[in-house]
Amino acid sequence: MSITKDETVLAGKGRSKPAPVETKTTVSNAQTGEEYAGENEAKADVDNPATATTANDIRRDVAITVNKLDIFGEVNS
Repeated sequence: MSITKDETVLAGKGRSKPAPVETKTTVSNAQTGEEYAGENEAKADVDNPATATTANDIRRDVAITVNKLDIFGEVNS
């Protein structure tokens, strides 16, 4: 028997989609500590000739919140 599709299996049960994961991205200037509202604001700072900010000065931090996983699965009695 061959496998015809990719499928994630968790504790012996098929799973059609991954569990939702909450992420939060913070974009800031590593040199000045200034926090930007988003990528566009950071790019505007890099593109602004009046600032010394370069693309290497932009820092991106990503916080990932993962739901608790039951690694032992179900117990059959």
